Amino acid sequence: MGAMSVRHQSSEPSEAPHRAGFACFVGRPNAGKSTLTNALVGQKVAITANQPQTTRHTVRGIVHRPDAQLILVDTPGLHKPRTLLGERLNDIVRTTWAEVDVIGFCLPANEKLGPGDRFIAKELASIKKTPKIAIVTKTDLVDSKTLAEQLIAIDQLGKELGFEWAEIVPVSAVGDMQVGLLADLIVPLLPEGPALYPEGDLTDEPEQVMIAELIREAALEGVRDELPHSIAVVVEEMLPREDRPADKPLLDIHAFVYIERPSQKGIIIGPKGKRLKDVGIKSRKQIEALLGTPVFLDLHVKVAKDWQRDPRQLRKLGF
Repeated sequence: MGAMSVRHQSSEPSEAPHRAGFACFVGRPNAGKSTLTNALVGQKVAITANQPQTTRHTVRGIVHRPDAQLILVDTPGLHKPRTLLGERLNDIVRTTWAEVDVIGFCLPANEKLGPGDRFIAKELASIKKTPKIAIVTKTDLVDSKTLAEQLIAIDQLGKELGFEWAEIVPVSAVGDMQVGLLADLIVPLLPEGPALYPEGDLTDEPEQVMIAELIREAALEGVRDELPHSIAVVVEEMLPREDRPADKPLLDIHAFVYIERPSQKGIIIGPKGKRLKDVGIKSRKQIEALLGTPVFLDLHVKVAKDWQRDPRQLRKLGF
């Protein structure tokens, strides 16, 4: 339980070597991974949603500190694969875990440990070298007794599976409580070295991928039950509109929303095209906020037959 203690700062911080490295947060869907990433980076980076597998691509947030640079790699959720896409995602997950310097396992304080947590913890146990921090999220939702029980249960889980947590840290990203402490605990576990990214970078995710995610989020809103994740979005091109005065630029974005079956087309487009129009309006606003420039968004719905099972399609859609 060392994590609960207060860390005193040394009077001569200048002597500590600069560290830089990678960490990834894992945990069941909705365990608070994206919220935590955003709290640490101090800016909305990952796309938060109460739906598994919405963070498809490795979205990285970068925490810049005078003594360290922490690069957060967001792996897709690990799950029992049913499709080719599932297997490929799981391979990406395992490779990523083995390559990072620290793994943070997010466990919500308000839910008892379940089979999903055990499944992930077992996988973590097989990755021997990487230090693992248990991060208890959403602590603002429970009383101190429940929190204490959860901390003990997590400690036990490690012992059962034959490994020791490097730290067990309670945080509340919403209340910003101890998010700084979490960074303080991760930093010493990083290798010594110079910063790997320039100061201004918060995410190295190419803009196109972030834009595709925003559109995908908007398209899934309200139809998640009917189309849980059989939607992929590809931004085909982004071009500045020609013949525009310098002070009134416009960016043309052409994007395709891919679905698996023709029957899903009506769901996405909606009666008289109303849904697709709403999706366009909503995601355009968010894209403009992200890029800080006016955007013309051209959205088309295409059927890519059974894309989750077809390696050629998967490659084209960026997996």
